[in-house]
Amino acid sequence: MSASGYTTPESELEGILPVHPTAARRPNAIVVQSEHTSYSDEHITAKYSNRGASVIVADGQFIINPTVDSFEFQTKREVSKTGLMMIGLGGNNGTTLTATILANRHNISWHTKAGIQQPNYIGSLLRASTVRIGTEAGTGKDVHVPVSDVLPMVHPNDLVLGGWDISGTRMDKAMERARVLDYDLQRQVAPHMAGMKPLPSVYYPDFIAANQEARADNVIPGTDKQAHLEQIRADIRKFKKDNDLDRVVVFWTANTERYSEIIPGVNDTADNVLKAIKTSHSEVSPSSLFAVAAILEGEPFVNGAPQNTFVPGVIALAEQHKSFIGGDDLKSGQTKLKSVLAEFLVNAGIKPLSIASYNHLGNNDGHNLSAEAQFKSKEISKSSVVDDMVDANRLLFKAPEGKGKGEHPDHIVVIKYVPAVGDSKRAIDEYYSEIFCGGRSTINIFNECEDSLLATPLILDLAILTELLTRVKYRKAGSGEFQPLYSVLSLLSYMLKAPLVKPGTEVVNSLNRQRNALDSFLKACIGLENNSDLLLETRIW
Repeated sequence: MSASGYTTPESELEGILPVHPTAARRPNAIVVQSEHTSYSDEHITAKYSNRGASVIVADGQFIINPTVDSFEFQTKREVSKTGLMMIGLGGNNGTTLTATILANRHNISWHTKAGIQQPNYIGSLLRASTVRIGTEAGTGKDVHVPVSDVLPMVHPNDLVLGGWDISGTRMDKAMERARVLDYDLQRQVAPHMAGMKPLPSVYYPDFIAANQEARADNVIPGTDKQAHLEQIRADIRKFKKDNDLDRVVVFWTANTERYSEIIPGVNDTADNVLKAIKTSHSEVSPSSLFAVAAILEGEPFVNGAPQNTFVPGVIALAEQHKSFIGGDDLKSGQTKLKSVLAEFLVNAGIKPLSIASYNHLGNNDGHNLSAEAQFKSKEISKSSVVDDMVDANRLLFKAPEGKGKGEHPDHIVVIKYVPAVGDSKRAIDEYYSEIFCGGRSTINIFNECEDSLLATPLILDLAILTELLTRVKYRKAGSGEFQPLYSVLSLLSYMLKAPLVKPGTEVVNSLNRQRNALDSFLKACIGLENNSDLLLETRIW
């Protein structure tokens, strides 16, 4: 058996339970019969009207001009044979993802104290949630389909897995070290993972906590960052060639880094970033180096951690090469709930005065975050989640007089490392709000969750959506050739704490708006308007 990390052994193990609905394979059953939608062997082509409104504010009056822009979307129907290369392959998320894909691929069931458990993709937006596509003729009942069925998408079982890690521990032993999965599942997938070993990774001690040094036994040698860049690019090319892949998604799920300082002449333009790599500048982080490698290889890169991987020069480089990037920081538990609850309060006309968030966890992520510089990166990504909701309601919160945020709830975030609890993260939130005529309301939430079991489905969703978006092109009505989407994949925002967006555009943190945007886009690609919750037919004679 090869120990290259490029192969996933086949298995003769058979499940004793039928395949779970979230892991089942279904034929593409959606056909839109419309003058706006056409199908060929290669593409789905759809016409779409993007409706909006231009607003002029003058002397307290709002003058609104409705707008309509016509587009065509062209989606390649053939799904790419896709590889997922993770930086941090041997960490909690990387080992959990690898083991659970293997369990689903081979339908391996396992024993727990509660009985027999079957593998599934619960927690995945694409595989385990549905979208409304219309009403059934005759009954008028809503019709929902799995999100993954709207357009052809990669099945997670088909992803080819590989990647890098500063720890050279074999994947079966790394899974054991993570202590995330039930023993009986580990026992059954361990033979499949024993032949997998992460590729050597980049280790710059200044960017992650000093307590990670003991793990760093599998690093690309030397201090020449240009040589490191070339090695990573060669790794991506070899992985792609060895596995006969059409597409490789490169994904950072390694340790949170400290923030990189933005320095004019170093990382502010595409040329300066490349020059800084050649001179091995100290502010070129490992994650930025991996992002640049993916961009130069024409492969998408997603950042699942909170640091500022995408310094201005990296974004400019992606634009220059029309490569795809997305980030930042997986949004799995506390922050996802916060984006819902804060929006609920503000939309209900209730004024949050303070939001206090406390976490403790005992996995290696928590260990790394116990260092101040790395915690600061996480604090920034967690703290910005309510900004757009506050900005949307100037009845409750005063607008800024100049630059800045204006009136804003007090918002603090605390993260503590408690080794005893392992991957089982505890999160406590207090929402203290002003209500009618000077009253006060306090909402306290206690949330306990398995950190990696929430994060892993997000990695799958991000990788699968990223691959899909590389197959979608667009053009304005009446214009020439179809062209790819903009480099920054802001449609990934639902899964991310601090969404990366097109420079100069506003960040949307509202979970409902993020989900509506994704649903609307997928429907637009098959020529459907997003279904209105107006349900006008139920409100008229």
